[in-house]
Amino acid sequence: MPFIKTDFPDLLVFEPAVFGDDRGYFFESYNQSLFAKEGIDIKFVQDNQARSMYGVVRGLHYQKGASAQTKLIRTLEGSILDVVVDLRDGSPTKGKVFSIELSAQNKKQLLVPKGFAHGYSVLTETAEVMYKCDNFYDKASEGGVLFNDPALNIDWKIPADKMILSDKDKVYPVYANCIHGFVFLEKK
Repeated sequence: MPFIKTDFPDLLVFEPAVFGDDRGYFFESYNQSLFAKEGIDIKFVQDNQARSMYGVVRGLHYQKGASAQTKLIRTLEGSILDVVVDLRDGSPTKGKVFSIELSAQNKKQLLVPKGFAHGYSVLTETAEVMYKCDNFYDKASEGGVLFNDPALNIDWKIPADKMILSDKDKVYPVYANCIHGFVFLEKK
């Protein structure tokens, strides 16, 4: 089974079947029918790709309201520590942090549902990250959580003096002060 459930409701790790031989390898990074068989019916509308150098920390980001996004994240080159925080009111994992190393080598992907703040740190000299989104980017709907909120105690696996952040990521509110409107709806 290519989908691994985490302790966080609806947050899944996807490990595609990789077929390799002396020529290299092949795998389906996304297959709509495979996802649908698992009850994951998502219409992705936008692909994003970012290249960053060691020490870059991007996040923690989310989009609010009707612009909220589900994301399927993977690494094309290098390695990242992918980090999410469950923001959903009523979720059994609200306020908890999940992290996983995604790399070009392990080919793992993280399916992040709406209601999570998302970010990553670059652990190798460079990393190229690609992610699918089920909603278009909307600047007016941006939100975020401060990357170094002491209450979350996230270990980004990068020394503080080596971290490279955008100005925006340095000034987001701490988790306790985030206004987002996400609510966890338990599946029946």
